[in-house]
Amino acid sequence: MATLLMPKATAVWLVENTTLTFTQIAAFCGLHELEVQAIADGEVAGGMQGLDPVASGQLEKAEIGKGEADPDYRLKIAVPSIPLPEARTKGARYTPVAKRSDRPDAIAWLLKNHPELSDAQISKLVGTTKSTIQAVRDRTHWNTPNIKPQSPVLLGLCTHDDLEKAVNKARERIRRAEAETEKRAAAAARAAAKTVDATPGDAGNLGAGETPAPEAPAPEAPAGDAPAGETSQPTGDVKTEDAKTEPVEQG
Repeated sequence: MATLLMPKATAVWLVENTTLTFTQIAAFCGLHELEVQAIADGEVAGGMQGLDPVASGQLEKAEIGKGEADPDYRLKIAVPSIPLPEARTKGARYTPVAKRSDRPDAIAWLLKNHPELSDAQISKLVGTTKSTIQAVRDRTHWNTPNIKPQSPVLLGLCTHDDLEKAVNKARERIRRAEAETEKRAAAAARAAAKTVDATPGDAGNLGAGETPAPEAPAPEAPAGDAPAGETSQPTGDVKTEDAKTEPVEQG
Protein backbone atom coordinates (compact mmCIF):
# COMPACT_ATOMS: atom_id res chain seq x y z
CA MET A 1 0.00 0.00 0.00
CA ALA A 2 1.28 3.47 -0.98
CA THR A 3 2.14 5.92 1.80
CA LEU A 4 0.79 9.46 1.76
CA LEU A 5 3.45 12.14 1.34
CA MET A 6 3.35 15.05 3.81
CA PRO A 7 -0.01 14.14 5.43
CA LYS A 8 -0.34 17.31 7.51
CA ALA A 9 0.29 19.62 4.54
CA THR A 10 -2.20 17.53 2.52
CA ALA A 11 -4.77 17.93 5.30
CA VAL A 12 -4.24 21.73 5.21
CA TRP A 13 -4.97 21.78 1.47
CA LEU A 14 -8.07 19.56 1.79
CA VAL A 15 -9.47 21.73 4.60
CA GLU A 16 -8.97 24.90 2.57
CA ASN A 17 -10.06 23.67 -0.87
CA THR A 18 -12.72 20.97 -0.35
CA THR A 19 -15.91 20.39 1.57
CA LEU A 20 -14.81 17.02 2.91
CA THR A 21 -15.64 16.29 6.54
CA PHE A 22 -13.01 16.29 9.22
CA THR A 23 -13.53 12.53 9.59
CA GLN A 24 -12.83 11.91 5.90
CA ILE A 25 -9.72 14.08 5.89
CA ALA A 26 -8.44 12.48 9.09
CA ALA A 27 -8.95 8.95 7.71
CA PHE A 28 -7.20 9.81 4.44
CA CYS A 29 -4.24 11.63 6.01
CA GLY A 30 -3.79 9.30 8.99
CA LEU A 31 -4.46 12.04 11.54
CA HIS A 32 -6.85 12.39 14.47
CA GLU A 33 -10.16 14.09 13.79
CA LEU A 34 -9.48 16.67 16.52
CA GLU A 35 -6.13 17.49 14.91
CA VAL A 36 -7.86 18.17 11.59
CA GLN A 37 -10.35 20.40 13.42
CA ALA A 38 -7.44 22.25 15.04
CA ILE A 39 -5.95 22.78 11.58
CA ALA A 40 -9.26 24.25 10.41
CA ASP A 41 -9.35 26.54 13.45
CA GLY A 42 -5.78 27.70 12.84
CA GLU A 43 -4.47 26.28 16.11
CA VAL A 44 -2.22 23.72 14.39
CA ALA A 45 0.03 24.06 11.30
CA GLY A 46 -0.37 27.84 11.22
CA GLY A 47 1.30 29.27 8.15
CA MET A 48 1.99 25.83 6.65
CA GLN A 49 1.74 25.70 2.86
CA GLY A 50 -0.83 23.14 1.76
CA LEU A 51 0.13 20.29 -0.59
CA ASP A 52 -2.24 19.55 -3.46
CA PRO A 53 -2.65 15.75 -3.47
CA VAL A 54 -4.15 15.84 -6.98
CA ALA A 55 -1.17 17.68 -8.46
CA SER A 56 1.25 15.36 -6.64
CA GLY A 57 -0.54 12.30 -7.97
CA GLN A 58 -1.63 11.02 -4.55
CA LEU A 59 -5.38 11.53 -5.04
CA GLU A 60 -7.67 11.59 -8.04
CA LYS A 61 -10.10 14.44 -8.50
CA ALA A 62 -12.96 11.95 -8.89
CA GLU A 63 -12.24 10.64 -5.39
CA ILE A 64 -12.72 14.12 -3.94
CA GLY A 65 -16.08 14.40 -5.80
CA LYS A 66 -17.24 11.04 -4.37
CA GLY A 67 -16.23 12.12 -0.86
CA GLU A 68 -18.02 15.45 -1.09
CA ALA A 69 -21.19 13.72 -2.32
CA ASP A 70 -21.16 11.03 0.38
CA PRO A 71 -19.90 11.92 3.91
CA ASP A 72 -19.50 8.23 4.71
CA TYR A 73 -17.20 7.61 1.75
CA ARG A 74 -13.52 7.03 2.53
CA LEU A 75 -10.99 8.42 0.08
CA LYS A 76 -8.53 6.01 -1.52
CA ILE A 77 -4.96 6.98 -2.25
CA ALA A 78 -3.98 6.76 -5.89
CA VAL A 79 -1.55 4.12 -7.06
CA PRO A 80 1.62 5.84 -8.32
CA SER A 81 2.21 5.38 -12.04
CA ILE A 82 5.98 5.77 -11.63
CA PRO A 83 7.60 2.61 -10.22
CA LEU A 84 9.24 3.20 -6.87
CA PRO A 85 12.90 2.24 -6.44
CA GLU A 86 13.48 -1.00 -4.60
CA ALA A 87 14.89 -0.77 -1.13
CA ARG A 88 18.53 -1.77 -0.97
CA THR A 89 19.02 -4.55 1.54
CA LYS A 90 22.59 -5.72 0.85
CA GLY A 91 25.92 -4.01 0.60
CA ALA A 92 27.51 -1.15 2.47
CA ARG A 93 25.47 1.89 3.36
CA TYR A 94 26.13 4.99 1.27
CA THR A 95 27.66 7.78 3.32
CA PRO A 96 27.41 11.41 2.13
CA VAL A 97 30.72 13.10 1.39
CA ALA A 98 30.15 15.68 4.16
CA LYS A 99 29.88 12.92 6.76
CA ARG A 100 32.67 10.61 5.65
CA SER A 101 35.16 12.33 7.93
CA ASP A 102 32.95 11.33 10.90
CA ARG A 103 33.19 7.61 10.21
CA PRO A 104 36.38 6.97 12.27
CA ASP A 105 34.71 8.59 15.30
CA ALA A 106 31.65 6.38 14.83
CA ILE A 107 33.82 3.27 14.40
CA ALA A 108 35.73 4.05 17.61
CA TRP A 109 32.43 4.49 19.48
CA LEU A 110 31.05 1.18 18.21
CA LEU A 111 34.26 -0.70 19.05
CA LYS A 112 34.21 0.74 22.57
CA ASN A 113 30.52 0.40 23.43
CA HIS A 114 29.47 -2.61 21.34
CA PRO A 115 32.42 -5.00 21.00
CA GLU A 116 29.97 -7.79 20.16
CA LEU A 117 29.41 -6.28 16.70
CA SER A 118 31.32 -7.93 13.87
CA ASP A 119 33.36 -5.94 11.38
CA ALA A 120 30.77 -6.71 8.71
CA GLN A 121 27.99 -5.22 10.84
CA ILE A 122 30.01 -2.08 11.62
CA SER A 123 30.86 -1.74 7.93
CA LYS A 124 27.19 -1.92 7.03
CA LEU A 125 26.08 0.52 9.73
CA VAL A 126 28.67 3.22 9.05
CA GLY A 127 29.35 2.59 5.37
CA THR A 128 33.06 1.92 5.67
CA THR A 129 35.58 -0.82 4.90
CA LYS A 130 37.02 -3.54 7.11
CA SER A 131 40.53 -2.19 6.62
CA THR A 132 39.46 1.16 8.10
CA ILE A 133 37.84 -0.60 11.05
CA GLN A 134 41.03 -2.58 11.67
CA ALA A 135 43.13 0.59 11.46
CA VAL A 136 40.95 2.32 14.06
CA ARG A 137 41.09 -0.77 16.29
CA ASP A 138 44.87 -1.04 16.05
CA ARG A 139 45.32 2.74 16.34
CA THR A 140 47.20 2.77 13.04
CA HIS A 141 44.72 5.12 11.36
CA TRP A 142 46.38 8.22 9.91
CA ASN A 143 44.10 10.50 12.00
CA THR A 144 44.27 8.51 15.25
CA PRO A 145 45.24 11.50 17.50
CA ASN A 146 42.09 13.37 16.43
CA ILE A 147 39.61 10.48 16.64
CA LYS A 148 36.96 11.05 19.31
CA PRO A 149 34.34 8.29 19.82
CA GLN A 150 30.87 9.55 18.95
CA SER A 151 27.60 7.73 18.43
CA PRO A 152 26.83 7.05 14.75
CA VAL A 153 23.20 7.87 15.48
CA LEU A 154 24.08 11.38 16.66
CA LEU A 155 26.43 11.79 13.69
CA GLY A 156 23.61 10.85 11.33
CA LEU A 157 25.40 7.82 9.88
CA CYS A 158 22.65 5.35 10.87
CA THR A 159 19.32 5.27 12.67
CA HIS A 160 18.70 4.09 16.20
CA ASP A 161 16.57 1.21 14.91
CA ASP A 162 19.36 -0.01 12.63
CA LEU A 163 21.87 0.09 15.50
CA GLU A 164 19.52 -1.71 17.87
CA LYS A 165 18.78 -4.44 15.33
CA ALA A 166 22.48 -4.98 14.70
CA VAL A 167 23.28 -5.20 18.43
CA ASN A 168 20.44 -7.66 19.08
CA LYS A 169 21.56 -9.80 16.16
CA ALA A 170 25.15 -9.86 17.42
CA ARG A 171 24.08 -10.82 20.94
CA GLU A 172 21.88 -13.60 19.60
CA ARG A 173 24.82 -14.91 17.56
CA ILE A 174 27.05 -14.97 20.65
CA ARG A 175 24.33 -16.69 22.70
CA ARG A 176 23.96 -19.43 20.08
CA ALA A 177 27.73 -19.93 19.93
CA GLU A 178 27.95 -20.29 23.72
CA ALA A 179 25.04 -22.74 23.75
CA GLU A 180 26.71 -24.81 21.02
CA THR A 181 29.98 -24.87 22.97
CA GLU A 182 28.22 -26.05 26.13
CA LYS A 183 26.39 -28.70 24.13
CA ARG A 184 29.63 -30.07 22.70
CA ALA A 185 31.31 -30.10 26.12
CA ALA A 186 28.38 -32.02 27.62
CA ALA A 187 28.47 -34.54 24.77
CA ALA A 188 32.23 -35.07 25.25
CA ALA A 189 31.72 -35.60 28.98
CA ARG A 190 29.00 -38.19 28.36
CA ALA A 191 31.20 -40.01 25.86
CA ALA A 192 34.08 -40.11 28.34
CA ALA A 193 31.79 -41.47 31.06
CA LYS A 194 30.53 -44.23 28.77
CA THR A 195 34.11 -45.22 27.90
CA VAL A 196 35.04 -45.57 31.58
CA ASP A 197 31.92 -47.59 32.37
CA ALA A 198 32.63 -50.01 29.52
CA THR A 199 36.08 -51.02 30.91
CA PRO A 200 35.94 -54.61 32.41
CA GLY A 201 36.86 -55.49 36.00
CA ASP A 202 37.66 -52.81 38.47
CA ALA A 203 38.76 -50.43 35.75
CA GLY A 204 35.31 -48.85 35.83
CA ASN A 205 35.96 -47.71 39.40
CA LEU A 206 39.24 -46.01 38.56
CA GLY A 207 39.48 -42.33 38.18
CA ALA A 208 40.50 -40.50 35.02
CA GLY A 209 44.16 -41.11 34.22
CA GLU A 210 44.54 -44.11 36.57
CA THR A 211 45.66 -47.56 35.40
CA PRO A 212 44.89 -50.88 37.11
CA ALA A 213 47.73 -52.36 39.26
CA PRO A 214 49.37 -55.52 37.83
CA GLU A 215 48.42 -58.80 39.49
CA ALA A 216 51.07 -60.35 41.83
CA PRO A 217 52.44 -63.71 40.59
CA ALA A 218 51.40 -66.86 42.48
CA PRO A 219 54.09 -68.07 44.95
CA GLU A 220 55.98 -71.14 43.83
CA ALA A 221 56.04 -74.20 46.06
CA PRO A 222 59.50 -75.12 47.48
CA ALA A 223 61.26 -77.98 45.81
CA GLY A 224 61.35 -80.14 48.99
CA ASP A 225 57.61 -80.00 49.54
CA ALA A 226 55.74 -82.75 47.77
CA PRO A 227 52.14 -82.57 46.91
CA ALA A 228 49.63 -84.16 49.22
CA GLY A 229 49.50 -87.97 48.93
CA GLU A 230 52.97 -88.30 47.48
CA THR A 231 56.36 -88.99 49.12
CA SER A 232 59.53 -87.51 48.00
CA GLN A 233 62.09 -89.90 46.56
CA PRO A 234 65.77 -89.23 47.10
CA THR A 235 67.74 -88.78 44.00
CA GLY A 236 71.22 -90.09 43.32
CA ASP A 237 73.29 -92.30 45.67
CA VAL A 238 72.59 -91.73 49.32
CA LYS A 239 75.26 -92.94 51.76
CA THR A 240 74.32 -93.64 55.35
CA GLU A 241 76.37 -94.73 58.33
CA ASP A 242 73.98 -97.60 59.03
CA ALA A 243 74.71 -99.20 55.67
CA LYS A 244 78.44 -99.65 56.53
CA THR A 245 79.40 -102.84 58.52
CA GLU A 246 82.85 -103.73 59.68
CA PRO A 247 84.09 -107.43 59.59
CA VAL A 248 84.25 -109.29 62.92
CA GLU A 249 87.61 -110.84 63.74
CA GLN A 250 87.53 -114.46 64.94
CA GLY A 251 90.10 -115.61 67.54
